[in-house]
Amino acid sequence: MGDLLGPDPVLLPGDSAAEAELAASENPAIVAAAHPSASVAWAALAEDALADDNAVAAYAYARTGYHRGLDQLRRSGWKGFGPVPYSHEPNRGFLRGVGALARAADSIGEADEYQLCLDLLDDCDPAARSGLGLT
Repeated sequence: MGDLLGPDPVLLPGDSAAEAELAASENPAIVAAAHPSASVAWAALAEDALADDNAVAAYAYARTGYHRGLDQLRRSGWKGFGPVPYSHEPNRGFLRGVGALARAADSIGEADEYQLCLDLLDDCDPAARSGLGLT
């Protein structure tokens, strides 16, 4: 994040409607259906599935959120590298999706995917892993 010659940090616009619905305790499945491009809704679904010990569903939800987040990042100018700050709240939907994907991959024994997710989080923002409770 301190490379002056590197790309500028990407600050996603977020999805205020989806975020508000989740903050109001709306069912994440309803939010994801109403806002399918909102990675934060898919991340919430993945986190709920992990809490219910359903790693396979969590993996699918997290992968969807991850891909929706990649779409948003690319539209915002991200080229596959560079900072995606955890401190910027709208970036957290994507980063939470990556974190949930890491946990789900670890739960089903997919060690390579687990490590790729941790590496992506570190590349996006070294603070992301600790913010998401991953070590």
